[in-house]
Amino acid sequence: MIYPKIPLAQSLIQICLAKGITTIIISPGSRNAPLTIGFASNPNFKCYSIADERAAAFFGLGIAQQTNKPVALVCTSGSALLNYYPALAEAFYSQIPLIVISADRPQSKIDIGDGQTIRQENVFANHSLYNANLSELVSVENDFKINEAINTAILKKGPVHINVPFEEPLYETVSQLSVEVKIHAAANDKQADSNGDLSKFTAIWNAAPKKMLLVGVNAPHTISEDIIQTLAQDESVVVMTETTSNLHHPSFITNIDTIITPFTEADFERFRPDILVTFGGMIVSKRIKAFLRKYKPKHHWHIDSLRAYDTFGALTQHFEMEPNVFFDLFLPLTKAVPSDYFQKMNEVNLLRKRKRENYISRIPFSDFVVFDRMIKSLPQNSMLQISNSSAIRYAQLIDIDPSIEVYSNRGTSGIDGSTSTAIGAAVANKKQTVFITGDIGFLYDNNALWNQYIPTNFKIILINNGGGGIFRILPGHEETPVFNTFFETSHSLTAEHLAKMHGFEYAIATDKDSLTKGLTTLYSQNKKPSILEVFTPTLENDAILLQYFKELT
Repeated sequence: MIYPKIPLAQSLIQICLAKGITTIIISPGSRNAPLTIGFASNPNFKCYSIADERAAAFFGLGIAQQTNKPVALVCTSGSALLNYYPALAEAFYSQIPLIVISADRPQSKIDIGDGQTIRQENVFANHSLYNANLSELVSVENDFKINEAINTAILKKGPVHINVPFEEPLYETVSQLSVEVKIHAAANDKQADSNGDLSKFTAIWNAAPKKMLLVGVNAPHTISEDIIQTLAQDESVVVMTETTSNLHHPSFITNIDTIITPFTEADFERFRPDILVTFGGMIVSKRIKAFLRKYKPKHHWHIDSLRAYDTFGALTQHFEMEPNVFFDLFLPLTKAVPSDYFQKMNEVNLLRKRKRENYISRIPFSDFVVFDRMIKSLPQNSMLQISNSSAIRYAQLIDIDPSIEVYSNRGTSGIDGSTSTAIGAAVANKKQTVFITGDIGFLYDNNALWNQYIPTNFKIILINNGGGGIFRILPGHEETPVFNTFFETSHSLTAEHLAKMHGFEYAIATDKDSLTKGLTTLYSQNKKPSILEVFTPTLENDAILLQYFKELT
């Protein structure tokens, strides 16, 4: 076995191994050579080499998203580290464990004009759960900081930063370890029931005829079937889910914007919940947020073992436990209450479904038609990754097969690393993976394709409408040079040459027939990763979508 000669590098690597941190994403560099040598020379680690640090971080995020285990990111000193920040912020808000390990110059070399040096210590302070700034020499304090960083990433489900200074020479190796490390077990002090007596909440629940459950980003298969059935059978409960909730039942409301956009003030008041219960991550729908911020529930309970955001300005209780634990404790204490809350909402739901299908059947080729056909064409038991902006919003309007797992970077809702995340997730999950993205997000993250690990059954469906289509459906849109250049980012680029350069199969679709043919071909071959680029009419898409909401009443 080959080890780096520098004892500090040996210590960090051994502690990672002892704590099961075995997936390592390395971006090439010199200052991180001791770490690269140590990780890559040890068969107990699975190492990936991704040159672009921003893509590398999102690639690691995708793996951690699927495994629920920390992934380590290793980079050289200087500005390389700063490129991790978008993914680190996403991990912070999405509660995904990442461990950033940055090589650094010794403190004596900082701010004296030496090359490739910046102030690396605490650089992620606002979005890192723990910052371990190590000294150059092996010490009990260094071991403690490394242990604490890793423990924090595991227990608090988020990103941490370990900054490691190395002095030259950097490439020397030895055949024997020269350190003995101390391993500190993670101490989880949280009690199974940290919320005490549930009786007062049961009394509130049993007296409320209108209860709404709103589920944000949620991992598949996390809510038990018994809980789903109990909630679905309660006539005083309306369960509203998003595509990213991965929660399914025929009675759940899946197309939130379709339901509530045509509401009048009287409708909003009629459906204002007495109790709002939320769990999961961020909510996509701006309309449901506006609804609940204006027509506030009397009680808002959020269920999460770690955090509770007061998204609607109405939070009254944070149950610090996992949803399954809460509902298993709480639901047996509840009683049925006479209510027509679900019945009335379901009547609206059925009406909207008929209106939606009628509208889609008669509109011309456009983004809306493309998303409808794409999502309905997805292979069963596959994984769907969706980029942000228009893509994730269109996806909320269309029913999806319950066997399909859905993910999107909704922590910060950025377009910057969706492709890299999807590829990392595909590497970890092994399922047939389809990534749906818009043109701006795809072009912005095109270095995601610059790696050798992309599975052959990875599919990209790229909707190219010639710019940032989301801005056309936002208030203030006007056809002006300023809008087209600085908001929509109009362009005439395609993915054809990128596909060729990176070894992807490539096809295009420009109408309904070629889309149907293109989707069939896309799923029929798995010898190479594939891109289906769908060109839609830039100027018609927004009008078709806005008219949809007008025809729902």
